[in-house]
Amino acid sequence: MKVIIIGCGRMGSGLAVKMSQKGHDVTVIDINAEAFKLLGGDFKGNTINGFGYDKDILEKAKIQMADAVVACSNSDEVNALIGRISLNMYKVPRVISRLYDPRKAEIYRTLGIQTISTVTWGIERCAEMLSYNQIDSIMSIGDNNVELVRIEVPESLVGKTLNEVSAIGEIRVVAISRNNRTFLPTLATVLEEHDVIYLAVMLSSIERLKHMLGLE
Repeated sequence: MKVIIIGCGRMGSGLAVKMSQKGHDVTVIDINAEAFKLLGGDFKGNTINGFGYDKDILEKAKIQMADAVVACSNSDEVNALIGRISLNMYKVPRVISRLYDPRKAEIYRTLGIQTISTVTWGIERCAEMLSYNQIDSIMSIGDNNVELVRIEVPESLVGKTLNEVSAIGEIRVVAISRNNRTFLPTLATVLEEHDVIYLAVMLSSIERLKHMLGLE
């Protein structure tokens, strides 16, 4: 997964290190180059010095290819602006903004921007949101009896083939995102760590899917 994090304070640096350790492609943007010291010497991602709402800076970070953007600068207004730019201009699939004011947070949630607050809880919640470790419904299909969902492959399914995690007429993996590339798998495709899988599932089989993924 390609993740762009704007703001390299305690939350931004902590999240960047956590996501990088999980093997994701992480880029951190901050106006203060000194802030990158918080990432430590073992950080494997990229850093860009500049304003996180600047079009040239965002495109230098390859926002067009981003799977997620997290805005966690020390300004609610900047974070909200970055969230709206990422969602509306660049159609980034997952956008999270840190907002201190709960009244603003509720407004932006209605616009499709996920919001978080407080540093320690925020890092864990952000990592959880970005990892798709709960079933994330993307859309309902046809008469709403079929859902298209996505989730990061749980550890229990790593090394298994799609044939082992499919249920004829109920659950089918239709696509896999791996190392920033999405492809159509076969029943013989083996699931790998950090894969994000997209599944078509009958609404009546959601509980069966949760059991299969160990999410009960």
